[in-house]
Amino acid sequence: MEDNLKELTEQYIELEDNVASEEELNELAHEIDHVVYHSELIILLNKVEEETEIVALLIGEEEDDESYFLPVYTSEEEANNAVEFFSQQEGSGEFEFDKATGADIVASYSEDEDFLGLAINAPDNGFIVFAETVHDCCDD
Repeated sequence: MEDNLKELTEQYIELEDNVASEEELNELAHEIDHVVYHSELIILLNKVEEETEIVALLIGEEEDDESYFLPVYTSEEEANNAVEFFSQQEGSGEFEFDKATGADIVASYSEDEDFLGLAINAPDNGFIVFAETVHDCCDD
């Protein structure tokens, strides 16, 4: 399912670049929300000195805006690419992987008003899924 998620996000980006119909984009985005909900995704943790923190992508332009997305990865290869990128950017720390479903990640951060959602395979793809859209419409 995780490989399917990568393919779906790449398909969405391609359709968006080729000016697909709004309806087609909405249907694909809805499908992505469902796949994220069920997928086991890789989360990056960064240990600096004695503290281990989840890697977050801050988007606030102002000092008091701490809004963020959590980068998640569909494969260890994608996560390793991100570790390489973040290591070059930050220059320190020891990265570790953890896994959780999209539903569990969103539920864990749902009370944090600064949490906006997930960035899938960032920085390579960086497809954004807002937390409030991650759901499952049907009972499996």
